[in-house]
Amino acid sequence: MSWRDLMCGELRGEHVGTRKTLAGWAARRRDHGGLVFVDLRDRTGITQLVINPERAPEAAELAKEIRNEFVLQATGEVVARAADAVNPNLPTGAVEVQVESLRIVSRSTPLPFQLDEDNVDETLRLRYRWLDLRRDKLQRNIRLRAQMVGIIRRHMEAAGFLDIQTPILFKPTPEGARDFVVPSRLHKGRFFALPQSPQILKQLSMIAGFDRYYQIAICFRDEDLRADRVQEITQLDMEMSFPDRDVLFALMEETFAAVWRECVGVDIPRPFPRMTFAEADRRFGSDKPDTRFALEIEDATAATRGSAFGVFAGAEAVRFLRVPRALSRSEIAALQDRAQELGAKGLAYLVRDGDSGEVRSPIAKFLSQAELDAFALAPGETLLFAAGAWALTSRVLGALRVHLGRELGLVDEDAFTFLWVTDFPMFEWDEDEQRFSAVHHPFTRPTDEFVDTFHERPGEALAYAYDLIVNGNELGGGSFRIHEPDIQSRVFDLLALSEEEQRAKFGFLLDALAMGAPPHGGIALGIDRMTMVLAGEPNLRDVIAFPKNQAGLDPMSGAPSAVTQAQLDELGIRLVAPPGG
Repeated sequence: MSWRDLMCGELRGEHVGTRKTLAGWAARRRDHGGLVFVDLRDRTGITQLVINPERAPEAAELAKEIRNEFVLQATGEVVARAADAVNPNLPTGAVEVQVESLRIVSRSTPLPFQLDEDNVDETLRLRYRWLDLRRDKLQRNIRLRAQMVGIIRRHMEAAGFLDIQTPILFKPTPEGARDFVVPSRLHKGRFFALPQSPQILKQLSMIAGFDRYYQIAICFRDEDLRADRVQEITQLDMEMSFPDRDVLFALMEETFAAVWRECVGVDIPRPFPRMTFAEADRRFGSDKPDTRFALEIEDATAATRGSAFGVFAGAEAVRFLRVPRALSRSEIAALQDRAQELGAKGLAYLVRDGDSGEVRSPIAKFLSQAELDAFALAPGETLLFAAGAWALTSRVLGALRVHLGRELGLVDEDAFTFLWVTDFPMFEWDEDEQRFSAVHHPFTRPTDEFVDTFHERPGEALAYAYDLIVNGNELGGGSFRIHEPDIQSRVFDLLALSEEEQRAKFGFLLDALAMGAPPHGGIALGIDRMTMVLAGEPNLRDVIAFPKNQAGLDPMSGAPSAVTQAQLDELGIRLVAPPGG
């Protein structure tokens, strides 16, 4: 049995005069005084069916029963629409099918929401995700994602990378988030971890001699969810032996240019600009700067040494944003509240009126003329100051910069600005743990100038690490890896891992590094976030077929759910606080 000759979105003028069978969902039914019109939809688009009782009385009688989302099969002649009935918004809008026979393949219960409704509660959408996925936007997003992955695979394989599947059940890895753990039935009291990334395994693939590896990998991180963060991550994971950063960057740039060109018809200029972490932090207060607009952070630390304004005089850093508008008191008050939420004690400001040139600010009386001249405040401008530790000023002004860029319409919403951020710090001090931790991960290689001294000056050491940024979104990051066992051990020592812990957690890696490990490096890029940026979606869950909600729950299936006592007994697990107990 043949269900259809063509997909619903494939009919064109060239098919006029032919007899075709289509199948799909009833997106809409309209009764016009005997004539019934049905928009028949499948994943490719919509075709209009016309059911005339004079031409097909049995089909017309059956059409009275049709409701939205019934599955139909229809056969009839393809005809050209009348000139005044052509729908220019549909690829199939110049034709329609005059139905000769109609079949209701399956019926639908009353719908919890209509597919053309806006602002449907997300929990309701996720509860009926199979229905939600029929909506045009989600159909487009999921197809776009599949198209993107196909392009990536072609480019990786053309560049000589081998698709190697790594295990889902593995050891915990130090990636900065909590592991999802899986109990072993065969080895009671012992646990696997779902991988936060295939990091160690792809390094082992290089030591095994495969030279170029890639994988569209599923990774898991037990962390709180946000609009741009989920617990199940899909990423392009790749690694190469004897790495050359320029070669790796060029391959990624070529791949991304192809994705944007083929998926959305946008030509991305290459090569992508490069910026060190230090420069990004200094200019934008962020390691993932949105470079679609200017509004860069300026430094007034030197100009305010010895200032009569004590907040400036004693601060480690005094930095400011030059806003190209004279902000009102209410606008500044809202920004001050936001700055305090970010950890600042306050937000000082200077405003110069555009007409009178008068400076408006409670701190102006404390500032010398030399300071005011150094700020070069022009009429119609506002300066917003943050003072304190350098990291605090970056956090506050970096966030306010992004907020103001949107609020003041400075962002070119149609642009895609790609950027490599390089030369990250290798370590950062963890106040809670009172020890250093790895900024990327502990397998990242120090730059040549620090390879022998990173353990002596860990706060200054830089790493061969890099992130790929677009429009202020981190698409992913990578690094060159440590391939010498002695250097890897020194990093573990610095991170306060005892020799016993090193052997227990990473003994197999240290053994592998000691058996002829080539230099190697790579990158991991988030498929979910890439699709989100490509589709212009603000929420990752709208580019994933079956996501969890913001609480990490699946309203559709009810997962995570309880298991039986028999299953727990078999695994040797006892619940301390049983559900509902």
